[in-house]
Amino acid sequence: MPRNDDVRFISSSIKLPSFSPPDLHHPQPRSFFSSLQLNPSGKFAKLPFNFNFQFNFGINPQPINFITQFVRNQPIFRRNIKNGSFHTVFKKSPLFCSATLALSDSETGPASNGLKSGDDSESLVQYKGDGSGAVTQSKSVGSNRAAEEERVLISEVFVRNKDGEELERKDLEGEALNALKASRANSALTVREVQEDVHRIIASGYFMSCIPVAVDTRDGIRLIFQVEPNQEFQGLVCEGANVLPSKFIEDAFRHGYGKVVNIRRLDEVMSSIDGWYMERGLFGMVSGVEILSGGIIKLQVSEAEVNDISIRFLDKTGEPTVGKTRPETILRQLTTKKGQVYSMIQGKRDVDTVLAMGIMDDVSIIPQPAGDARKVDLTMNVVERKSGRGISGGGGISSGITSGPLAGLIGSIAIYHKNLFGRNQKLNLSLERGQIDSIFRINYTDPWIEGDDKRTSRAIMIQNSRTPGTLVHGNQPNNNGLTIGRITGGIEYSRPFRPKWTGTTGLVFQRAGAHDEKGIPIIRDFFGSPLTASGNTHDDMLLAKLETVYTHSGDPSSSMFVFNMDQGIPVSPEWLVFNRVNARARQGVVIGPACVLVCLSGGHVVGKFPPHEAFPIGGTNSVRGYEEGALGSGRSYVVGSGEMSFPVMGPVKGAVFADYGTDLGSGSTVPGDPAGARNKPGSGYGYGIGVRVDSPLGPLRLEYAFNDQGTGRFHFGIGLRN
Repeated sequence: MPRNDDVRFISSSIKLPSFSPPDLHHPQPRSFFSSLQLNPSGKFAKLPFNFNFQFNFGINPQPINFITQFVRNQPIFRRNIKNGSFHTVFKKSPLFCSATLALSDSETGPASNGLKSGDDSESLVQYKGDGSGAVTQSKSVGSNRAAEEERVLISEVFVRNKDGEELERKDLEGEALNALKASRANSALTVREVQEDVHRIIASGYFMSCIPVAVDTRDGIRLIFQVEPNQEFQGLVCEGANVLPSKFIEDAFRHGYGKVVNIRRLDEVMSSIDGWYMERGLFGMVSGVEILSGGIIKLQVSEAEVNDISIRFLDKTGEPTVGKTRPETILRQLTTKKGQVYSMIQGKRDVDTVLAMGIMDDVSIIPQPAGDARKVDLTMNVVERKSGRGISGGGGISSGITSGPLAGLIGSIAIYHKNLFGRNQKLNLSLERGQIDSIFRINYTDPWIEGDDKRTSRAIMIQNSRTPGTLVHGNQPNNNGLTIGRITGGIEYSRPFRPKWTGTTGLVFQRAGAHDEKGIPIIRDFFGSPLTASGNTHDDMLLAKLETVYTHSGDPSSSMFVFNMDQGIPVSPEWLVFNRVNARARQGVVIGPACVLVCLSGGHVVGKFPPHEAFPIGGTNSVRGYEEGALGSGRSYVVGSGEMSFPVMGPVKGAVFADYGTDLGSGSTVPGDPAGARNKPGSGYGYGIGVRVDSPLGPLRLEYAFNDQGTGRFHFGIGLRN
């Protein structure tokens, strides 16, 4: 997040934390006032006492306490790879305030309590409260506590300024009068009830002090609340907010300029600032506020910057151990860096990123106060998997085989190492074998090249494969098996270049040729169509590859776009030179309980290319209702699909769909015109119904579709359509 350089964030003689009104329903067991005694010396004499009720707020937090407020309750991120759960604990600590409440009871007139004229007697009871609610009492003289509950008849109630004069602003006088509950004219009051009304006036937020004064008049006792209003808001100074947008502060205070500062409103603003940080998972809060002379409000914002990040390896029991992975390999995966304001959301993403390395079972981040008062140290606890290497097996389905008792079934075995040299580099040797298919692959991947700051990955691959040629050269008489053999080797580099966008470039050598069911190289099929572009038993080509991928998410309402381009490089006169482009797009839209998915793909080839590299049309991920490649095979193609899925029961969903595909009349331009020789229509559509079942592998799709020729067939697939 960019730092805020437009606002100077800077705490007055009057300090105002977030104001917490007193609990009027559960008053303190002891009164803040001494007992009330009325001994007037004359009809118009001022009563020999006054109540002094004044709040002095102050926020003066120790720097270390700010960080401690966030981390004392273990605000950690933890993600376990086994159950995928994510836990976070975070509590917002309130700001505390202290209040000083004093009552003085004095007599200045003639002796009325046995005192000589001119003598002064003063009693003082003072209570001081801290943030924990504890109250301490200092008392200079004794008083009759029982008199607290004695009621005194009040004839009039007024609100005046601290000098006893009328307030210039009648709206403030109205606010104070409206806050009163017990103090009404011609009512009998106790000291406690007067105290509670003083609380209410202060709690209205407009006044910094309130002193109740009782005066004996010929009409009875007049109760005057002498108040001191807050200053008018004239400006703002804010310190310490490096990531908080200046516009947010300006909007929060915009409607308060020229108005009397209201502590309640100020507390709401402070809460909104704290909320801004919490919504974004940032360690930040308002730690202090002051009202300076001239009506200037000064906010002190505290943001916890990351001081240090360390890696701690733990075993299954949670005890420290020695890790196999280099700490720098883990640290460079983190987007959280030193000097940044710590973000819990960013921390969660970092946990997910480290888990995505595939070599950890459990990852958690624990923030702790640093030696520097305004900074935080992060410790990432990681539990490595028992072994980063092993042997695995599995199975799958190949869409290129359309006949046989076990059509399309393949098995696989792999030997792998996921953490070579402790750098998260991966080596994989795999073999896949099916009824016709076979692929042997050696693959080495470095997910992040050392010394690169752009997260560039590198992959080196050597592969020997045999795949069915029925997609383009199907319908061989007597079910003669035609396979395409490829020997491939290459290197690719990939990196993210924008959010949700990745780019890949590489160089790949390929030698490809056709073979019959006995593995003998052939150059023509049964119909006399050539199987290679060069006329030899194999074609050689060196391809420069470029790919761009955009992904929004894996949800049904996600969007995806993929663009591929292969360019043949004429290293030798006999090597093939062609350009092939292919693009795919998918967009999902959720409409109530249903989801509409629209897919579009297309491509084109220019130059001399082998016929088996033509675009096949028809099949599970193309136009359903047709066998794989049975609709057409062309130099160009466009396929569009639309489907709507809806919930049926639990993880089961139903779907209706329709597809359309065409080779744009390019089937005859493919060398040998294999589509024309097999009477493929070149364009057509399909429609049908299906069932979707959510699984760890992705949506399992079972569908039945009809084509425009009036025939139908079942289709099975895994995952969303490409």
